[in-house]
Amino acid sequence: MSRTGKIKKRTVEPDPIYGNKLLNRFINQVMWAGKKSIAQKQVYNAMEAIKSKNLDPLNVFQTAVQNVAPRMEVKARRVGGASYQVPSEVRGERRISLAIRWLIQAARNRSNKQYHTFAEKLTAELIDAFNNAGEAIKKRDLMHRNAEANKAFSHFRW
Repeated sequence: MSRTGKIKKRTVEPDPIYGNKLLNRFINQVMWAGKKSIAQKQVYNAMEAIKSKNLDPLNVFQTAVQNVAPRMEVKARRVGGASYQVPSEVRGERRISLAIRWLIQAARNRSNKQYHTFAEKLTAELIDAFNNAGEAIKKRDLMHRNAEANKAFSHFRW
């Protein structure tokens, strides 16, 4: 289905405390049911917890997002009657979106036994991603392995 007209990209304002656009995108993804103030509180509590561990919270956050961002992905292509998983490079905006989504999903899926609040889970996941460990990094590695395994079908890219 084709679209008519130009697609207008919505601009994201920087967040109020750190003045970072990427962090505001992250907060918007954490938000549920339009409750932005609650999402901000959770993310800023996680940033404070990172700061209490004598780390720069903004640097940890940005490095974690860059570490989780995938370089390659597979896309399904139908050729003849068969469907092939064709590896392709992930472009800028999608890389960041996938990284943010995976970090939040990994934080939400952490066990409730060890961590009591979402801020604690998010802190642990961001620090793990900063150190190239954790569930989000595993997801990225799985995607890279899948792209590597299907490298034989890369000639179907167009």
